Amino acid sequence: MIEQYIRDHALDAMRLAGRKVGAGREQHIPVLNPYSGQRIGAVPRATLEEVRATFASVHAYHPMLTRFERAAILNRAAALIRERLDEVAGLITAEAGLCHKDAVYEAGRVSDVLLFGANEVLRDDGQIFSCDLTPHGKKRRVYTQRSPLMGVITAITPFNHPMNQVAHKVVPSIATNNRMVLKPSEKVPFSAILFADILYEAGLPPEMLSVITGDPRDIADELITNEHVDLVTFTGGVAIGKYIASKAGYRRMVLELGGNDPIIVMEDADLDEASTLAVQGSYKNSGQRCTAVKRLLVHEAVADRFVEQVVEKTRAWKHGDPADPGNDMGTVIDESAAKLFESRVNEAVGQGARLLVGNQRHGALYAPTVLDHVDPAMTVAREETFGPVSPVIRFGGIEEAIRISNGTAYGLSSSVCTQRLDYITRFVNELQVGTVNVREVPGYRLELTPFGGIKDSGLGYKEGVQEAMKSFTNLKTYSLPWS
Repeated sequence: MIEQYIRDHALDAMRLAGRKVGAGREQHIPVLNPYSGQRIGAVPRATLEEVRATFASVHAYHPMLTRFERAAILNRAAALIRERLDEVAGLITAEAGLCHKDAVYEAGRVSDVLLFGANEVLRDDGQIFSCDLTPHGKKRRVYTQRSPLMGVITAITPFNHPMNQVAHKVVPSIATNNRMVLKPSEKVPFSAILFADILYEAGLPPEMLSVITGDPRDIADELITNEHVDLVTFTGGVAIGKYIASKAGYRRMVLELGGNDPIIVMEDADLDEASTLAVQGSYKNSGQRCTAVKRLLVHEAVADRFVEQVVEKTRAWKHGDPADPGNDMGTVIDESAAKLFESRVNEAVGQGARLLVGNQRHGALYAPTVLDHVDPAMTVAREETFGPVSPVIRFGGIEEAIRISNGTAYGLSSSVCTQRLDYITRFVNELQVGTVNVREVPGYRLELTPFGGIKDSGLGYKEGVQEAMKSFTNLKTYSLPWS
């Protein structure tokens, strides 16, 4: 049975990874399959003393891997992920409830992060500046080089991408010869544990990556304020991100805090393309992506036709048992999340929105849902509804579209469906977001490219392998005489 296989393998992974703390304690945190509700395993609940001991041990270690060695480890880990794609995907599906298709896609993205990290390690990260550029210049050259942080990196990751979000923290840390203490979501810890074990198998010194499992109420403050922490990198909710910012003090922070991303469909858009993007962007990963389509802004001249196509494609989106390879969507992370989406949709209907399809719930299984005639002030559109809900908001022109898009506290990404360059130019210049994707879903990116938002979507510091490597290093400048 696949559940038994996953359970046995996950527990083996927890035992094998030498940097997992709390292994000798009686207290554990159960991990449940969101679809069946069954327990698939348990992870240790670390104590404050164990967390402090881990930071002290990690800080005492000084990585000395060459660029070649770091690249070799990352390349080997990428190959192991590809060899074990079904195993990795099965584990993601079991603990996160993501459908098999989405889990396989995530595993492939993890391999991409590793490959990009391996390539970036081999690039020289310095710059050269000649100094005789002005009348009072000198015959010198200024050079720069990047060095690992003096302290430890704390990484805290969410449930929605159980392994890929982990990879986006861990890979840049390895690539820059840093030491990291990783705290994955207690809802999906096994994907992080398996990723760590694959890296150890690929040759990573265990001291460079420690995985701590535990209850945030017990250990969160220590992860942020420990004396050995130089940088905190966090992906998750706004409230927790702002709490981290208030507690971290004189430390670097990289906070990626979610979004309320629109797809904007203009009157000249290809409606078949736009409706396909809207549905894919809304329901992939069960809508649990910070870059998911969370608002469908459509020009009133084409709204009826667009909505008709969205409803048709939503009805065709197969959802159910995440382990069924034929399904397009599994569950959301748990029943309480599904209940929240149901409540917000019901509230919007009570305020005048029209439910066209969906809003059916069974435990953590929540059907893809389309709402029409949504007011931007309704909770389902104003707040980040982190699930497979498609609220349609109609507008009369580009000024109104820009105003509605910018009218939330978030500013992560966006999608624009139009053929007109003048529209595209205005959207790129005027949308208050970190990314504008033309005729593509808001979430499109390479694992290499800069990623991040503004406003309540984050501090403006970027993720993506290249930018994270910059954040995880100190830049040193030196100069030499040069004739």
